[in-house]
Amino acid sequence: MNFMNYQFTPTQLIVAGVVLLVVVIIAIAAYMEHSKKKTLALRNRFGSEYDRAVLSQGSSDAAEARLADREARVGTLKLRDLGAIERERFCTEWFTVQSRFVDHPKSAVTEADDLINALLEARGYPMAGFEQRAADVSVGYPLVMEDYRQAHAIAVRLGKAEATTEELRTAMIKYRTVFDGLIQAQKPAEHKSAA
Repeated sequence: MNFMNYQFTPTQLIVAGVVLLVVVIIAIAAYMEHSKKKTLALRNRFGSEYDRAVLSQGSSDAAEARLADREARVGTLKLRDLGAIERERFCTEWFTVQSRFVDHPKSAVTEADDLINALLEARGYPMAGFEQRAADVSVGYPLVMEDYRQAHAIAVRLGKAEATTEELRTAMIKYRTVFDGLIQAQKPAEHKSAA
């Protein structure tokens, strides 16, 4: 049968059009469902960092692309867990910094910020600017990111003598949360998702 010479009836054309329309609607619905699941997964994975990315990028699509870029970048890093001796050393340093807070709150917050940076470097995170470092850390430790950002903001204000004693206390509490998260060994599933 030669289709070039075949004449389609109006009924056949209508049926073909309806079938094509149904296929397009199904494809669009499948894409929207996939997109919705992807968004939900990223929102659950990154928490407040997802919302921050949407605000900074202007759209969820751009934010999701940026978060995917973060994951790809972190996947190229040679991140590692701390050995027992390193973990113990960092814990000792943390307790020393924490004990200085009562008598020297400003310097204790600065030292806590420095200790977090040293801990990140020991884990394999590159020492880039704060925003890049925070973006890298958000892939493996999204739950501590808001604390990390708030504590760091207070530590930065110390140089301008703008932080109150209560803010310094808040920074130390938030740095403690960040420290506790970073000092722990990641589970194998966390390594895979960060890779």
